Amino acid sequence: MSDAQTANVPGEFATLWANCLTHARRGFVDVASDFPEECTRVLESLREVYRVDAVARAEGLTPAQRLALHQRDSRPVLDGLKAWLEEQVTQRKVEPNSGLGQAIAYLRKHWEKLTLFLREEDAPLDNNVCERALKKAILHRKNALFYRTLNGAHVGDVFMSLIHTVELCEGNPFDYLVALLRHPEAVAQAPDDWMPWNYQQALAAADAPPSGN
Repeated sequence: MSDAQTANVPGEFATLWANCLTHARRGFVDVASDFPEECTRVLESLREVYRVDAVARAEGLTPAQRLALHQRDSRPVLDGLKAWLEEQVTQRKVEPNSGLGQAIAYLRKHWEKLTLFLREEDAPLDNNVCERALKKAILHRKNALFYRTLNGAHVGDVFMSLIHTVELCEGNPFDYLVALLRHPEAVAQAPDDWMPWNYQQALAAADAPPSGN
């Protein structure tokens, strides 16, 4: 999963390459004020696809069930969108060099990779999770500016990774780090019990009053 830049293609590996739907969507968002009717047509279709994906997550569907749901509910929407895109070009309803024309050209050119989720189980709609993670690293680098030693940089990276992992687990990074600092011996003895996704049980046990009191 990536944008459509060829530099992102892992040429030495056999892959199923999906393109990020958010990148395609952004082209229409950027020109929506100039082409409100046309962009609304595209954005509403993509919104419906994301709504279907949200239903799949909310209902905890298996990859196979999610695929079937998208094939049932998203495919007709996207088939209609594809036909509309073709009409804009073949009937010359859009200037190819305009912002709208370029957005349509991108969507048409990469259609198969942008719609891989209609054919492959677990294919994501976009690359947003990875891009948010990359932005964490960039923000961390910007805030840190410089480290005095390589070890200091390593420690900073470890904390960045821990904080982001806690956020992905919908936890509170500050509370998690405080829990680790309060129970260093327990963490050292059983680190697997103090991961961001499962530490609450270990914390409750560590904070429980001794039996018999």
